[in-house]
Amino acid sequence: MQDLSSDLPLTFQNVALCAGATKILDRLSLAITPGAPTFIVGPNGSGKTSLLRLCMGLVAPSEGSVRWGGREAVGPGRLAMLFQRPVMLRRSVAANVNYGLKQAGLPRSLRKARMEEALARVGLLELADRPARRLSGGEQQRVALARALAREPELLLLDEPTANLDPAAARGLEEMVLMAAQSGVKIVMASHDLGQVRRLAGEVMFLVRGRLCERAGAADFFDRPSTPEAAAFIRGDLVI
Repeated sequence: MQDLSSDLPLTFQNVALCAGATKILDRLSLAITPGAPTFIVGPNGSGKTSLLRLCMGLVAPSEGSVRWGGREAVGPGRLAMLFQRPVMLRRSVAANVNYGLKQAGLPRSLRKARMEEALARVGLLELADRPARRLSGGEQQRVALARALAREPELLLLDEPTANLDPAAARGLEEMVLMAAQSGVKIVMASHDLGQVRRLAGEVMFLVRGRLCERAGAADFFDRPSTPEAAAFIRGDLVI
């Protein structure tokens, strides 16, 4: 019997997303299921961010259907998304996390413990009272990750969250994302960093011009690409 509280599998059936006459995503049919991290890669403009926004329910498809656990509406509180540039409220670190919990509908009596647990998870509990906007870029991204994980999501979507971080901060965030995956959170992450994809991905979805050109386990994608476009992308060639 389908678990009505679950947003997985997340399924796309002949999905297109248009902006005026421009097709951003075209004829996507796929399913995202529990398991190892799924990474979305492709050239700039291939539709990676748009695919994540559809997964989150932030935009509606122009054609086709998206279903979360068999439903046509996204379930409350089971999904969370981390953006490339996190938005920090003019509040403390703790208040930023608490705000996310309030938006998710968590009772006030449970928020403090959940907030502290999430900040401890990302190593920022000692900065709970610090103004969030005064933190470094890497620390702000960890606050955003804590805010997402505090919701105890089933599915965590990440849009190139390490793109603006220095190597040390990026490595720390990668480790936290991997720990979340190992705890059972389904990770779907867009990345331009093929080294990062090699380190973290269980499977890879490769987009070109809004279409799913290839989908494979990470080892197969890198060692045995099945399309000329994927082989060129892995070599570092321009794919147009």
